[in-house]
This record gives sequence, structure tokens and C-alpha cells, in this order.
Amino acid sequence: MALTTLLFDVDGTLADTERDGHRPAFNKAFAEAGLDWNWTVEIYADLLTVTGGKERIRYFLEKYLPDFTPPEGVADFAARMHKRKTHFYLEMLQNGEIPLRNGAERLIRAARAAGLRLGIATTTTPENVTYLLKATLGEESIGWFECIAAGDIVPKKKPAPDIYQYAMQQMGVEPAECLAFEDSDNGIRSSTAANLKTIVTVNDYTRDHDFSKAVLVLDQFGEPDAPFTVLQGNAGTYTYVTPELLHALHAQV
Repeated sequence: MALTTLLFDVDGTLADTERDGHRPAFNKAFAEAGLDWNWTVEIYADLLTVTGGKERIRYFLEKYLPDFTPPEGVADFAARMHKRKTHFYLEMLQNGEIPLRNGAERLIRAARAAGLRLGIATTTTPENVTYLLKATLGEESIGWFECIAAGDIVPKKKPAPDIYQYAMQQMGVEPAECLAFEDSDNGIRSSTAANLKTIVTVNDYTRDHDFSKAVLVLDQFGEPDAPFTVLQGNAGTYTYVTPELLHALHAQV
């Protein structure tokens, strides 16, 4: 079956949102609430083993502050903190403080021009996705993606395959005609569990994850004047991700 559809993760894949976006936004929410918590780069690396912002807050309390008992209960506290974190994160997006990763915009535009269908499968909130797209690609870019599967729209978050299965169901496509783009262990476990061939672009947080099931692992999407580095797999003579490279990878057995 020929390649027809590209399904993108967002955080860490399309943009380096984790270290310089979500993490400082969480810290702003904590400070606003009068909490002296500081999620350092190192602590956040540990928290990233859990998917979902509310889930990370609960994991943080269990592991680092087991004696902390919020008056409204842990679940409601996590939801309240996450809501404020999202507020600060969206402010950063609106201010253009979080750019797309190198080569991401070029690839998205080239894929559209080549007639490939686009979808998003992510654990971040729908608002985070739409604000990022609008801030980096313009208002019209929301319509470029036939499905934005995000947040709590499915019962189980990554590494469960639910979000990819939902996106494919909404778009009416089969795994055999798709490629997924991920950046993390939880992400590729999710995509491969949904029977999707997966391309990985690592970041500082995920460079050491197990990507043995990926068809190609790169340090970035690359540009003509800023080529990618192949960390695993074979990109042939290509030096940046193009629709032609994606068709070639998809055709591999």
C-alpha cells in the first residue's frame, strides 16, 4: 500500500517544547500558587517518563513530595496547576518564544505540496497544538491537518496506541499507508503498537532512548544548508527529510 498520510507527534518532535516551554510554564504556575518548587532540567527529564501534564504533577508528588497533601485532593490540585501551566505556556506560544524544530516547517509544506495527508497524534492539549501551529505557521495551518488528536480524547495516553488509532480512524486510513514521527520512548512504543512505521527525531531529553523499532533515527528534520545526522537506519543520499525520502522509507519491508 502506498504512503498517503503523515502523523506527527508535537512536543519534542515538531518543536522543542518540553525543556524551554512546558517546564518553565509549570514553574510559573507553581510560583503563582506560592509554591517554592523548581522543576530543573534534570527533574523534568525524570518526569518525562510519564506522559501527560496532570500525570506528571501526580508523579512528582508521589516521588519527590510524598508528604504534600493539597486541601482539594491530589487529582483536583493537579488539574488546577495544569490549567494555570497551560495559561503560561500559551502566553509563551503567542509571544513566539517557541519555534518549530529545524526543517519542520519545510517538511510540512513540502508534504502538502506532494499531496500527502497530515494528522497529529499527541498527548498535549488541543489548545497547545493550535496555538503552536498558529504562532509558527499562521492561522490557516490549522486546516492543513485533517485530524488533531490531542489530550484526553482517548482513555489511555502514550505509550498506549489509542491516540494513533483514533487519528487513523478519524481520517479513514490504515497503518500500512501511514508514517509516524516521534521523539521519545513512550512515543515510539505508542506508534509501533499501532503498527505504524516510525521516524524519530531525537532531542536532548530522548537521545538515549531505545529506538530500535524505528525505520530511521535522526537528530533533526534538516535543511538543505543544515543537514541531519543519521543516528540509526539508512537515509541513502538524502541530507534532509523530503517526501521522496519518506516514500522510500515507507516502501522498505
